[in-house]
Amino acid sequence: MQTPHISVLLNEVLQLLDPKPEGFFIDGTTDGGGHAAAVIERIGEKGMFLGLDWDKGMVERLKETFSGKKGKIMLEYSNYAEVKEVMERLGLPKADGLLLDLGFSSTQLEQERGMSFQKDELLDMRYDLTGDLPTAADVVNGLTEEELANVIFQYGEERMSRRIAKRIVEERKRKRITTTKELADAVVGAVGRGYEKGRIHPATRVFQALRIYVNKELENLEKILSECDAIIKPGGRIAIISFHSLEDRIVKTRFREMEKTKKGRILTKKPIIATEEEIRQNPRSRSAKLRGFEIASN
Repeated sequence: MQTPHISVLLNEVLQLLDPKPEGFFIDGTTDGGGHAAAVIERIGEKGMFLGLDWDKGMVERLKETFSGKKGKIMLEYSNYAEVKEVMERLGLPKADGLLLDLGFSSTQLEQERGMSFQKDELLDMRYDLTGDLPTAADVVNGLTEEELANVIFQYGEERMSRRIAKRIVEERKRKRITTTKELADAVVGAVGRGYEKGRIHPATRVFQALRIYVNKELENLEKILSECDAIIKPGGRIAIISFHSLEDRIVKTRFREMEKTKKGRILTKKPIIATEEEIRQNPRSRSAKLRGFEIASN
């Protein structure tokens, strides 16, 4: 049984994007459709909505969910980094707002993609199972020890990256690492179960690093942020929810650069975070940070 999808910072996103009747809004990461449903409700029958997701199954389920809704609702199987290309293909004008929720969903955890060390699954980690991206197993078994250490350090901010990479290489010489348990066991073998005094599982940052690397998450974020002018109309807004410091740093830096070059203004001096009540209802929201930006009016 699938865990119900809970949209993070839903009210705060709506307040920031401020969708109005007849508006055109884009959700680059529609996922379970919680944010999308709320935006569609606000823009009404004369509004226009474009939703993208990199998970083909998710897109098909959303098409069923929104099939009875009136209005122009377009759902596309595509990476959010391709928003500009999708808009050009569909002949769409610039939008009033863009939302990106950069977290991965509980649905993806339940689809046996090897995203988590909580269950023993094949080490895949790809959001898009139909593409030609290498799996996490390909990365773990294919990179040199130095390359692996750099990935773990750069994308996981893991200070024990070299020790962990050394142990992974030792383990894969004996047998190719193909499951989440085999990888997690190798990490624990490198740093010990008491690592970080038990505050987090020793493999947490390694799994994060591999997921980001496999799916090119930071490159995708940089790409769409560089194309905001072509996606959002003057006076339009961008709302981005990030879940770890690497993403948040990119968003914060890019928004500051855009404001400095008079491309618009930052709407959130500090990132918006979840209330204690939301965290109680949805513990995943604890690490969520929402930042907003408004494109300059002509």
